Amino acid sequence: MNNPLLDFSDLPLFDQIRPEHVTPALDALLADAETALSTVTAPEFPAQWAAIAGVLDIATEHLGRAWGAVSHLNSVADTPELRTAFNAVLPKVTEFWTRLGADERLYAKYKAIDPASLNAEQKQAHKNAMRNFVLGGAELTGVDRERFAQIQERQAELAQKFSENALDATDAFAYYAAEAELEGVPDDVRQTALAAATAEGKEGHKLTLKMPCYLPVMQFAKSSGLRQVLYRAYVTRASDQADGESVKFDNSALIREILALRQEEAKLLGYVNFGEVSVVPKMAESPRQIITFLRDLAKKARPYAERDVADLREFAAKNLGIPDPQPWDWPYISEKLKEARYAFSEQEVKQYFTAPKVLAGLFKIIETLFEVSIRLDSAPVWHPAVAFYRIERGSDLVGQFYLDQPARAGKRGGAWMDDVRARWLRPDTGRLQTPVAHLVCNFADGVGGRPPLLTHDDVTTLFHEFGHGLHHMLTKVNERDVSGISGVEWDAVELPSQFMENFCWEWDVLKHMTAHVETGEPLPRTLFDKMTAAKNYQSGMQTLRQIEFALFDMLLHTEHDPSRDFMPLLDLVRAEVAVLQPPAFSRTAHTFSHIFAGGYAAGYYSYKWAEVLSADAYAAFEETVGKDGSPNVETGRKYRESILEAGGSRPAMESFKAFRGREPSLDALLRHQGMA
Repeated sequence: MNNPLLDFSDLPLFDQIRPEHVTPALDALLADAETALSTVTAPEFPAQWAAIAGVLDIATEHLGRAWGAVSHLNSVADTPELRTAFNAVLPKVTEFWTRLGADERLYAKYKAIDPASLNAEQKQAHKNAMRNFVLGGAELTGVDRERFAQIQERQAELAQKFSENALDATDAFAYYAAEAELEGVPDDVRQTALAAATAEGKEGHKLTLKMPCYLPVMQFAKSSGLRQVLYRAYVTRASDQADGESVKFDNSALIREILALRQEEAKLLGYVNFGEVSVVPKMAESPRQIITFLRDLAKKARPYAERDVADLREFAAKNLGIPDPQPWDWPYISEKLKEARYAFSEQEVKQYFTAPKVLAGLFKIIETLFEVSIRLDSAPVWHPAVAFYRIERGSDLVGQFYLDQPARAGKRGGAWMDDVRARWLRPDTGRLQTPVAHLVCNFADGVGGRPPLLTHDDVTTLFHEFGHGLHHMLTKVNERDVSGISGVEWDAVELPSQFMENFCWEWDVLKHMTAHVETGEPLPRTLFDKMTAAKNYQSGMQTLRQIEFALFDMLLHTEHDPSRDFMPLLDLVRAEVAVLQPPAFSRTAHTFSHIFAGGYAAGYYSYKWAEVLSADAYAAFEETVGKDGSPNVETGRKYRESILEAGGSRPAMESFKAFRGREPSLDALLRHQGMA
């Protein structure tokens, strides 16, 4: 009764959850879910949507929320004790979900539901459920069914271990640099590194592979030797090329086994490869269509990327005395050329983007465009840096979210949105449950009592994750399985996130979210104009970089033999797509968590696919912008109603056409990225 993971009265009790609570809570919830499954699959139980939801969905929702809280803590507040507890329960939870998704009795019950008895939202959820039963192995029998379940459990274990290795390999590295080595490195990065070394009683400045440290060192450190040390450590993380004891985090064997299991899963389900399985619930029709899309886009981007590289080589030789740039030199050369060409640096811009001011500006655009208000609130949190907010429309609560911005030890890298609970007209109480989200970033913390400073890329990341959050929280769908991001095709789920990024380039938005950290002065229009001129700097190279990842992912899951080494395939993709070849020791695949531990297997193309949708959607705002440059509220309302509020209650293409009146076009994306 005192276990915080079993309290579903409101928000998770993050401040009370301890590793020792995990096993007893999950065991109890799994037992409840087993009882519910037995109840609804009994012959006498009615094959009715509401009846099944009132028993089974309540039990599984509680299980999902508790496991979600544990998984979240495992990502943002990892400790050896929590990791042990998480891994102890992971097989049991995976086994239950796998068995539930393949239960032939439940499948039969869903088949027997009369579609005429369902509303539009329920029909879509039912259609998705029937498809998911098939993909979950519900039509398999005997040994095949048993093997399918074993594959799911093993894949869950491998994905978790992959994540742990990537995190541990990142956390394990530290280089204590002398002051002389740090020439050119921004002051705030140096101060943070000095404080980190001092806290450990060490001499020098502690440099790590966490992005707030790694990236500025690569961009600004004058010492090529220092950049080389960090670069090599970064691109060999969790691989056989790692130095010293860090090789124990090598993910090579895990990747090979994951790929073999996915191929075996596909064969059991009657597909040629895992790529075919992956596209079944997506907008794209086939892996071949995706590969063609990626290669076509690569051809369009290549001339721009080649020009980018030629410019870098010429500048490096003439201005920096680097006639033969090495892989660790490119970020430095890129930053120097950008400063020379556009007469500003990222560090100059960064001084104007203090985290509190950026957040206020972000909230202002959301409140204006989507006709809501955002208020700071209180809730139990897992770290003092976490803030909690509520979104309201009038006096009605629309949704709530946690915001966790700073990078720290024990928190996995990157940025993401995850759901805490979904909007749902609950069948047990008849009351409307409002959605709650996690928004997680990894920004540098404040130094010397000053607020954290964000790069413009950080600002874009924040807007991106909020786009996901708005998709989850502004939904008006009452059916849990298709409300918010639930049920949205994976290659359309990035539309709202990438859409929000566009506002980071609008003066009318940006001017409300800047104040110099020392003077309080807003970002000067002249500096913004330089940023805008530089917006598509190296867009060709960046596009090819994303296509390299996406094409490697899709070919890995369609044409690659899992029994063979995957590195030659990556080399082939790079030879076809990349304009800058990495060194032979580079092992970026070994920390490619999106596809090996994050749900993007044979789906990384989704970023580029959805970018076409988001650019075209944003073009509607460009077409209706006010004379003062402010976004049109009517267009915002139409976008909200057509896409955000509809959630997964209908196919993404229908939602897009409801907003734009037609299917998407590639033109806006090419124009936005300066490649038209």
